[in-house]
Parts: sequence; C-alpha cells; structure tokens
Amino acid sequence: MNEIEKQYVRTFSSASGKQVLTHLCSLTIERILGQNVTDEELRWWAAQNALVHQIENLIKRGNNPT
Repeated sequence: MNEIEKQYVRTFSSASGKQVLTHLCSLTIERILGQNVTDEELRWWAAQNALVHQIENLIKRGNNPT
C-alpha cells in the first residue's frame, strides 16, 4: 500500500473527514446540471467529479491493501 493512500484513509475516516467528503460529493457527483449548461461549465463539473472520484479511489485502495 502506498503511503499517500494511508494518509487519505486517515484524513477522511474521521467524522470531520467523512463530513467533508460528503459535502464534496454533494457539490460535484450528486449535482444535477440544467439543460442550459454550457460546454465550459460541463467541463469544469467533469473535472471536479474526477477529483472527488480520485479521492474516493485512494481511500478505497488504502482500506483494501493488496
């Protein structure tokens, strides 16, 4: 297991960390864009989603050492 993955687990396994991750998800992954979204807004939203997914994946890898 990579050391940075352990750090993500430590950071986001606390009550505060879980609350922050939930908040990030609500701002990005769970957000519904309207039909008039611009290409620029869609790209920005996709980049934010990718970052939150990366955080989630690092946490999963840190919790599941192989």
